[in-house]
Amino acid sequence: MKLDRYDYALLELVQKDCQTPLRKLAEAVHLSTASVQRRIHKLRENGYIVSNVAILDPDKLNQVITILVEVEVNRTHISELELLKQRFSGPEVQQCYYVTGAADFVLILVVPNMQRFQEICDKFFHENDNIKSFRTTVVLERVKSSLNVL
Repeated sequence: MKLDRYDYALLELVQKDCQTPLRKLAEAVHLSTASVQRRIHKLRENGYIVSNVAILDPDKLNQVITILVEVEVNRTHISELELLKQRFSGPEVQQCYYVTGAADFVLILVVPNMQRFQEICDKFFHENDNIKSFRTTVVLERVKSSLNVL
């Protein structure tokens, strides 16, 4: 599927608010509601729109501490990496990236307190012999938090 300017405009709008009514999307991109509906359906079918999500306020849900964790591993054999990717894809991890550079993985965790973070450290890092080291950074303030690509 080749995207045109209407598709890009629709993607930009729905990534900001996926609950925007079709009528408002149609007005914004100057197409009919039926055309917008067909385009969004095709964008979903072709994998451009992967999921519709709600971005929650961690503070209101008592998930007040955001922690970035850089993880360095001992072994990078593909089977070992796949095990780590599975483990780091659990509900405790908000985001996980397999990266180049000094670290092998970067994790973003959101926790209610440091005790919960210590439990995660024990489970993920201290009890795993493939973890060479990990370094944490505690976020003081969320300046920007977004999933926007466009």
